[in-house]
Amino acid sequence: MISITPACDRIFLRGLTAECVIGFIDWERRVKQTVVIDLEMPVDCARAAAKDEVADTVDYKRVAKRVLAYVEASEFKLVETLAHRLAGVLLEEFALDWVRLAVNKPGAIRNSRDVGVAIERRRAESTASPVPAR
Repeated sequence: MISITPACDRIFLRGLTAECVIGFIDWERRVKQTVVIDLEMPVDCARAAAKDEVADTVDYKRVAKRVLAYVEASEFKLVETLAHRLAGVLLEEFALDWVRLAVNKPGAIRNSRDVGVAIERRRAESTASPVPAR
C-alpha cells in the first residue's frame, strides 16, 4: 500500500518568460523587459492519478497562459508589486489554497545573473479582489 500525503503534492512551472514594463528608472518605463517566473501550486496528485483526468488537477497550461497574459499586460515599478498581484490573481482564479512564486529580472544588476523576489501567499492572506494590471 502507498502512503499518500496530498498536502505535500505540488505542481510547478519553472522559467516561464514574459515581456513587460517593469522598473522605476525612466528608460525602464519606455521599454518592455524580460521577467522569468517560477511557480509552485498545491495539487492532490493521488486524486488526479485515480482518474487520470485533467479536471482533477491544476491545469498548468491554463495557469501558464493566464500568467503570461497578466504579466504581458502589466506595468509595475517593482517586481514585488508584480509578484504580489500575480499571486492574488492565481489564488482567486484557480481556487488555490496557496501559491509560491518567484519573479526574476535577468540582467537588472551588473555582474549578477538576475535579481528578483520569491513570495508565498495563502488564500486567507489575499485581498478580496486583486488589482488588475496597470
